[in-house]
Amino acid sequence: MTDLLPGVTGVLVLADGTVLQGIGVGATGDAVGEVCFNTAMTGYQEILTDPSYMAQIVAFTFPHMGNTGANSEDLEQMSGGSETAARGAIFRDVPTEPANWRANATLNDWMARRGVIGLAGVDTRSLTKLIREKGMPHAVIAHSPTGEFDIPALRAKAAEWSGLVGLDLAKDATTRQTFTWDETRWDWDGGYDKLETPKYEVVVVDYGVKRNILRSLASIGARATVVPADTSAEDILARKPDGVLLSNGPGDPAATGLYAVPEIQKLVNSGTPVFGICLGHQMLARALGAQTVKMDQGHHGANHPVKDLTTGKVEIVSMNHGFTVDRDSLPEAVTETHVSLFDGTNAGLALTGKPVFSVQHHPEASPGPTDSLYLFERFAGLMDKAK
Repeated sequence: MTDLLPGVTGVLVLADGTVLQGIGVGATGDAVGEVCFNTAMTGYQEILTDPSYMAQIVAFTFPHMGNTGANSEDLEQMSGGSETAARGAIFRDVPTEPANWRANATLNDWMARRGVIGLAGVDTRSLTKLIREKGMPHAVIAHSPTGEFDIPALRAKAAEWSGLVGLDLAKDATTRQTFTWDETRWDWDGGYDKLETPKYEVVVVDYGVKRNILRSLASIGARATVVPADTSAEDILARKPDGVLLSNGPGDPAATGLYAVPEIQKLVNSGTPVFGICLGHQMLARALGAQTVKMDQGHHGANHPVKDLTTGKVEIVSMNHGFTVDRDSLPEAVTETHVSLFDGTNAGLALTGKPVFSVQHHPEASPGPTDSLYLFERFAGLMDKAK
C-alpha cells in the first residue's frame, strides 16, 4: 500500500506501480490513458480539445498554465468532451486565475465541466525524463477531494489497459452525420468570419478533424463538406469535389486503415487532389504502400522544427502524433517532402504524377506558429490545376 502525503487530492498511477502525488484539478474521478508530454507554452485549451489526444493524458512541460483562462471559442473538437479528446492533464503548478480579455472561465472550472481530470504540483521534468527514456506509459489519473484512493486498483486498471496499438478511435471521434463548414480563421479585429462566395468545394473525411483545419480551408475559399470516417469513395466522388482532405484523428492508423485505406486508394486513383494531415497523412502513406509504426515518445508540441525538402525552408510547426510513417518503407513513386529535424522521422510526402500530398504536422496550428499555412495554398494550387 502506497502511503500518501497529507493534503494529496490527486494521483497519477503508472502501470509499473509508480505513483505521482499532487493536487487534484478539474473533474473528479479517474481516467486511464497513455501519458505523453507536450512542449507548447500556450494553447492548452486547444490541446485539451484536440481529438488526436483521445485516450491520452497530457503532461505540460511549461510550468505555468491557466493565465489565459478558457472561453467558448477556442475549442478544436466538433462536439463532445474528454471522452473523445484528452482524458487528463498534468501541471507543474496549480493553474492560475485568468488574466485575459477573452476568458469567461477559469481553466479549473472549464476542465471540471468537460470531464478532464487534472493533477498539479508534480515534478513534470522528472515525468518527461521518464517518458523520454522509457516511452509513453499507461497510467490512471485520479482526483478525489477527500484524498481517498485505492492505489492497487488504480495500478491494476493501468496495467490492464490495452493501449493505442491496434485501436481504431476514429470511429468514435468522427461526425455521425454530414455537415458543411464556412467559418474562416480568427482575425484580430473581427474574430471569426464567414466565407461568402466559395471558390472550391472540398470534402473532408473526418477521422477527428480540428475546427481550425476547416477554418483554414474556408480562408482559402473552400467550402468544406465534412463526412464520417467510413464514407465510401463513391459517395465522396459523387459530390464532385475539387479536392479531398483526409483529417487528423486519434488511434492506430493501421486499425482505422482497415476500412479507410481501400477508399483512399480509390480517391487517389480518381485524380482528385488529396491532402492528408496527421492521421490522414499516415493512412495516405499506408494507402500508397508504406508502413506505420508506434513511436516511443511521439511528437507533441508547438515548437518542432521541420524542413520542407521541396523548398529548403525550415519551419517551426505544431505536432501531435504517437505513430509515424516508416520512411524506409516509402515506395519508389512516393517522394519524401518534409522531415523532422528533431529525429529525422518522416513529416510529409507527395505522389509522383498525382495531385496528392500530405504532412505529419498541423499546418493549421491552433496552437502553434503559422509557418505552414502555405500548405493550404499549395492545396488550392492543385485544385486550380485540376479544374
